[in-house]
Amino acid sequence: MATLRLDIVTAEGTAFSEDVDVVVAPGTNGELGILPHHASLMTMLQPGEIMVRKDGEEIYLVVSGGFLEVRPDRVIVLADTAERAEEIDLARAEAARRRAEERLKHPIAGTDIPRAEAALRRSLVRLKAAERLRKKPRI
Repeated sequence: MATLRLDIVTAEGTAFSEDVDVVVAPGTNGELGILPHHASLMTMLQPGEIMVRKDGEEIYLVVSGGFLEVRPDRVIVLADTAERAEEIDLARAEAARRRAEERLKHPIAGTDIPRAEAALRRSLVRLKAAERLRKKPRI
């Protein structure tokens, strides 16, 4: 079976670099499913989960936005941040959600509403990914 190389890179370094079977990424106009030999394209990513299927196993990573480039044999993600679902600190993500919701419910003078909304979206994506992993049956 054909594979493609997935490289997810952040300012801190390489977050993921492996040959995979399928990549599903959160494009700005919806999810993108990418298989080997996909047509070349470049698009922006919104905060969300990247699902990677490798040898029948699904791996979830959370990105907070960035860019995705597809080549016939490679997918390159330049992400603001990226973390594997199993690395997410659930308590920290929940605290970030509460803070963002509080800022939006009770804004004070000078509150950056778009920034608070983005923080809320990021925390919700992180919580969703962490919960998905917790509910996954262990073999």
